[in-house]
Amino acid sequence: MMLDPKPAMLPVLMLLPAAPGAAQLGPFPNIPTAPPHSGPERHRVVIPNRPAPVPVVLHLSPDGSDSGDGSAARPFATFERAQAAVRRLNRDHDVTVKVAGGTYRLNAPLRFTADDGGQDGFTVRWEGAEGAYPVLSGGIAVTGWKLADRARGIWSANVPQGTDPRQLSVNGRLARRASVEIPRDAVEFHPWGLAIKDDRWRVLADLPEQNRIEVEGMSWFTHRHAMVDRIERDRIIMQQPGWRNNLVGYDTFARPVSAEVARMFLVNSLAFLRDAGQWYADPKAGTLYYKPREGEDMSRAQVVLPRLERLISIAGSYERPVRDLHFRGLSFRHTSWLQPSGPEGYASQQSGAYLSGDLLDYPADPIRDCSWGCRAFEVMRNRWNQQPAAIQIAAATRVVFDDNRFGQLGQVALGIGNNAEANESGIGLGTSAIEVTRNEFADLAGGAIMVGGVQPDAHHPSRPEMGLRDILIRNNRISGISHDYKEQSAILVTYASGTLILNNDVSDTPYDGIDVGWGWGANDPGGSAEYWRQQRGYYDVAENRVHDTPTTLRDTVIVGNRVSRVKQWFPDGGAIYHLSADPGALIADNYVSDVKGSGGIAIYLDEGSRYVTVRNNVIDDVGGVWLNLNSQDHLAPKRTAMDNLAVGNWYNSGRLQGSWTDYLNNRVEDNVAVKGDAWPEAARSVIERSGIQPEKSPK
Repeated sequence: MMLDPKPAMLPVLMLLPAAPGAAQLGPFPNIPTAPPHSGPERHRVVIPNRPAPVPVVLHLSPDGSDSGDGSAARPFATFERAQAAVRRLNRDHDVTVKVAGGTYRLNAPLRFTADDGGQDGFTVRWEGAEGAYPVLSGGIAVTGWKLADRARGIWSANVPQGTDPRQLSVNGRLARRASVEIPRDAVEFHPWGLAIKDDRWRVLADLPEQNRIEVEGMSWFTHRHAMVDRIERDRIIMQQPGWRNNLVGYDTFARPVSAEVARMFLVNSLAFLRDAGQWYADPKAGTLYYKPREGEDMSRAQVVLPRLERLISIAGSYERPVRDLHFRGLSFRHTSWLQPSGPEGYASQQSGAYLSGDLLDYPADPIRDCSWGCRAFEVMRNRWNQQPAAIQIAAATRVVFDDNRFGQLGQVALGIGNNAEANESGIGLGTSAIEVTRNEFADLAGGAIMVGGVQPDAHHPSRPEMGLRDILIRNNRISGISHDYKEQSAILVTYASGTLILNNDVSDTPYDGIDVGWGWGANDPGGSAEYWRQQRGYYDVAENRVHDTPTTLRDTVIVGNRVSRVKQWFPDGGAIYHLSADPGALIADNYVSDVKGSGGIAIYLDEGSRYVTVRNNVIDDVGGVWLNLNSQDHLAPKRTAMDNLAVGNWYNSGRLQGSWTDYLNNRVEDNVAVKGDAWPEAARSVIERSGIQPEKSPK
């Protein structure tokens, strides 16, 4: 039977409800249509003789009104109002929300569920005005500055009482909290806190609000944070369990890997406000203090105080994920993740993962028995948490972030398929066909992009929908990140299948540029001999079972990236770093340069790395090692990293290091040492083609 054609469509804005309290809308203006989409067409059911739905354009402006109709003449004012409009249209139309330039201060994080994405093959796009990069801000402007202390050059301004963020933006860049460095030999470490040995530091006991003071420590690969509880004469008593958790594991407060590079700071007291560019907030008084940098005029300064811990949560469910949702031409700014300011602190382990809560069997003397690993610590590896990102994606497919700007955010900028506890939605993992392209990540407290989780459902999903697959990270510029959580790499992928990391430009980071893999081989088929050891005892608890199936990590491609001036703080890790088995992995045609520091490792295949091909990379001016492989066979012939190939690479500095042996089937072939800048033509071609590539014009 022939279906009756659908009646002629009414003007689409007649489908939109009037805002509460608004007058009935009069005649509707002509609705502009979106330009043809150049991306791939989604599958749609076509009914004969039915005209194709007309794409719809809605408008959003800081000068608009939520009683408007979303037209160019009467735009909406808030993202929430525009979301409500989109939900009435996205089942029958492609919908584009044009976001005018300006700043949109959010009162709460935006939540995008399955209802907000495209339905039935249609697509929803949120696009900033061309070249404007409108700002989604989680902060408030701070004005009315007055000189508070002429001698010290400190200014103050009123802020809402109770406001106590960890970050502050001044004139478009993150400022540092007030801090002083304390020599490690001025104190002695105990499970309860710190005993002051240097009498000059006993003045700390006279400071007010001692429970808001923070201790930070960093050494080989961790950046640890713990909060003071109180100071009694020569005893700095710390809040728990954060302090206890920062004493166990590796590279801890009490036992850093290297005392020579380890440093420790006291943070967040008005008494520490000495250096220009630093600040301190007094939440009880509702006062913000700042010491301007040279040339800063506080009568004109643009100061933003973060009020939100995150900006955007994108999450559906495993049964009904968010689909076909695009963000383009927007700026994301001003968040502050607050957990480290509480009793948990931040017991950093590596790249945004941290130990939280109580250990199963905490050692009686953690400094003696567990500051270089112990069973109580090792069995917790599958329970580590992850830092929540400012923009979070989980249970979603075909989500695109293209040509956006991420900056002045108080944690990892973009989290894709992370642990459930790292997502405001309470749903983790479950992401596929996510595209992160042509974005700029700069001036961040944490890393830029974190893909995947670190708990059991990440490496061996209990249901197939939880897996991560087909993540594209291409043509992004990442620079000047991880200011406050220095152990975070620029790009991290833990467990995912078919990730493509292509032609990104990564520079000026304290830790690694690109990290792939997790688990140190312990979750790979057959387990890891290193983690069977009695001292580690990883497999002594049921949740850390020995698997006979592979993890979801496979077919990672790291090609054409330009990575320079990374690892500026930590010796451990590599400009490009890899962990665990990754069948089909390829690290090729990357240009790694100017990696000096005390570590200076360009490419590092760490524990458990297997089936990785390192090919045609150019290594230029590294301080120590151009290629390192760690199979843990310095302790015993354990065969934890095998079946890797390094072929056809060029290097003008550094040495080859690690277990490149026939016994492990780790092969090095036809790699070429070059003097100075005398690169052969093929190497020069790799250099020229690395990093961000110009967009190709459509034919």
